[in-house]
Amino acid sequence: MAEVKVFPLCCVVQSYAWGKAGLDSEVARLVLGGDPQALIEEARPYAELWMGAHPKGDALIKDNRISQRTLGQWIADFPGCLGSKVKDTFHGQLPFLFKVLSVNTALSIQAHPNRELAARLHAQFPEHYPDNNHKPEMAIALTQFEGLCGFRPMHEILGFLKNVPEFRALVGNEAAEELQSADGDPGWTSLALKKCFTRMMNCEKKLFVDQLNMLVKRISEEEAAGKDTSGSNGELLLRLHSQYPGDIGCFSIYFLNRIVLQPGQAMFLGANEPHAYLSGDCVECMACSDNTVRAGLTPKYIDVDTLCEMLNYSPAPVSAKIFPCVRDNADPCVYLYDPPVPDFTVMRIQVRQTDFSSNIYRKFTCISIPAAQLKGIVQPKMKILSLITQPHVVPNLQDLRSSSEHKLRYF
Repeated sequence: MAEVKVFPLCCVVQSYAWGKAGLDSEVARLVLGGDPQALIEEARPYAELWMGAHPKGDALIKDNRISQRTLGQWIADFPGCLGSKVKDTFHGQLPFLFKVLSVNTALSIQAHPNRELAARLHAQFPEHYPDNNHKPEMAIALTQFEGLCGFRPMHEILGFLKNVPEFRALVGNEAAEELQSADGDPGWTSLALKKCFTRMMNCEKKLFVDQLNMLVKRISEEEAAGKDTSGSNGELLLRLHSQYPGDIGCFSIYFLNRIVLQPGQAMFLGANEPHAYLSGDCVECMACSDNTVRAGLTPKYIDVDTLCEMLNYSPAPVSAKIFPCVRDNADPCVYLYDPPVPDFTVMRIQVRQTDFSSNIYRKFTCISIPAAQLKGIVQPKMKILSLITQPHVVPNLQDLRSSSEHKLRYF
């Protein structure tokens, strides 16, 4: 029934081991908000809530007026719902996947391939790279959200090479000296940084395990003595080692920026950008893909050679990794996160209590989910957005639609 424009979805929960357990997880709370009868298992990790039409998590339609069982099937039967530009550009498929993540322990050191590399990896190793699409993504914090993102400025990496001898032992004196000599020349810096990172990631297991144990012992003793261990990034090193003992990824903190986002702040992760999520809750929007190249802090398949070869070795400060949102001049309640990719834009709608006459006693935003339901929105410039609100606060959709008719069309 093409005339059914808006309908509720039952979205897929992914129980990855790194997720928060039970009702500590925002994902679990959203599931319960959508279905008060849902059984939330106290020990089960509720890591991700997927809202979209990806084959590994196609959302189920909860509307008996509609014959299609999933969102993907409905879009396949009614591709015009995407709008003509989106339909033509993305061949009648929903181009984005929208998620909520609740992170308890660190996710892998990883990056996502561009389209060319994704196609090649999928053709060679389809069991590890399940599709041929790129996967640019944006994370927007719901709570304080901690992650690693991009290579640190040169002076910070060189400082760790000087102050953390266990780290320098893995990189090697030759590569470390080349990096120091290259400082100031962007081209040589990228090459030298690649050499240093690749040397570390490919060093013999006995060497890095021994050096990691020495580093953990040293930092633990310094902390016990009340010494400042920030010069060795001590707190984070011990935390990651407790989660992934003996993992080479623990040393990545000396190469990659540690970033802490406050609610509403975002980071955009384009192709080949090294990153990892460490803790907190966020919403995440990405191209509709599940391609991830991993090399540490994970029990999953790792592909060190591909990761080291593909990465963007451009040092930058933390401030350069925070992606700005822009307030809509035409609507003070609307904020846009508009990355440099055609696959998606994220809209945050934050409405004051006085902006609605219904029984709403608190503001709502588009970066929390009521009843684990997705409402799709199509924007004329070929970007698709997801509208979500806080649990139990569902505005009058007609009011919202009327106020934003110039930019939105519901399906």
